[in-house]
Amino acid sequence: MPVRSETSPAADPVPVRNAATIIAIRDPAGPAPSVLMGQRGKAAAFMPDKFVFPGGAVDPGDAEVPLSAPLPATCAAALTDRAPAGLADALAAAAIRELWEEAGLALGRPGHWPDPPPDWRDFARLGLRPSAESLRFVFRAITPPGRSRRFDARFFLTDAAQLAGDPDDFSRASDELSALQWVPLSEARRFNLPFITEVVLAEVAAALPSLAPPKTVPFFRNDDEESLFLRLGGRAL
Repeated sequence: MPVRSETSPAADPVPVRNAATIIAIRDPAGPAPSVLMGQRGKAAAFMPDKFVFPGGAVDPGDAEVPLSAPLPATCAAALTDRAPAGLADALAAAAIRELWEEAGLALGRPGHWPDPPPDWRDFARLGLRPSAESLRFVFRAITPPGRSRRFDARFFLTDAAQLAGDPDDFSRASDELSALQWVPLSEARRFNLPFITEVVLAEVAAALPSLAPPKTVPFFRNDDEESLFLRLGGRAL
């Protein structure tokens, strides 16, 4: 049964922006898998002081980024369910870019990139082109009405073993996230987490040790009139 939103559509003029979040997981088949997280600043306009995964809004140029390897077909198909056509590659590029900007970690293949967009120039200097082949689309959620910012966020999972370079080297990270660290899954709920992050962590933990693309993807949809928990490609729960 639908759950009604507490905020009326007329009272919420905040636009919903497409966004991508990346969950890098270390030692997914081992006894103590961990995920990369960092803390947002106390003065941040969105989710202040919370521990989150690297992520952010899709930039206009993300659709033009030449991926060296595409998303798995299953993930690309799920991303186009209840979404505009042609958005899948932009979301994948945004996830990789946010991981690079916020954590200084690169997901790519060796390759020459002669004219990268400004946001990608430091990435390209590593001799890499972004690769989406290890990304797994595992969750989608829309920020509820009434928040200062709203996002239609897609969550991607990737094995940290696919990262280029040292996964503990955050020296190239921006200052958007502090306290960057690999958090053991068994300890993650002790941190100050957003509700949706807790939900996503539970989904990831339940799927391990497999990193295969899921057959259906959970979608927590908060629109202006009601909230629904859906499965992309499935039915409302």
